[in-house]
Amino acid sequence: MDQIVRLPSQLGALVQSVRLARGMTQQQLASLIGKQQKTISAIENGSAGTKLETLLSVIATLDLDLQVIPRRKDGLDIADVF
Repeated sequence: MDQIVRLPSQLGALVQSVRLARGMTQQQLASLIGKQQKTISAIENGSAGTKLETLLSVIATLDLDLQVIPRRKDGLDIADVF
């Protein structure tokens, strides 16, 4: 699964989708990373202000990788860029 994420809301939706696919509750995921359930809820709702360390812990716990690559600018519609 390769997914481009450019907005907090997109990252939140991805986290929620993967978490649910793995049959986990927000509380279970939060416990695995040593945080409160409200932290996972905030991430999934696209709230700004989550620490990078917390996001990286969530990504790793869900067996995902973060990959930063240059943006493609090969004639995409502006909606595809943002």
